[in-house]
Amino acid sequence: MADRPEYEMLSLKNQLCFPLYACSREIIKRYHPFLVKLDLTYTQYITMMVVWEERCISVKELGQRLYLDSGTLTPVLKALEAKALITRRRSPEDERVLLAEVTEAGMLLREEALAIPPAMAGCVQLTPEEAAELYRLLYKVLGKDTTKPE
Repeated sequence: MADRPEYEMLSLKNQLCFPLYACSREIIKRYHPFLVKLDLTYTQYITMMVVWEERCISVKELGQRLYLDSGTLTPVLKALEAKALITRRRSPEDERVLLAEVTEAGMLLREEALAIPPAMAGCVQLTPEEAAELYRLLYKVLGKDTTKPE
């Protein structure tokens, strides 16, 4: 019995979301052996990347940068704080604002993490031009124009 033509749109092969989902899972899986050495999950790693860059950032802004809600980010920050990689404190200017700040131990971990991007580059079979185009397109899907400075 043949399905009606309109059901074709429900075919997995016609879903843009599926290869994005599968690719995300595959990339995170490839990060795993490198992150185990740092005792970090992927979410902890991307959180540390922003904290390394900013040194001190509001938790609200951190969540926005990572596309994470507070229910997801709070346990990540608690785990990083338990590992002494960050501290959390209230802003002296506005006590409603919670800040995440990298510690000295967190900055030392940054040195160890330097090996990860080149190792991961070898795991993805894209030319530099293809990688740049994919990056641009993914951020376009997210609604961000990567050609404009933030």
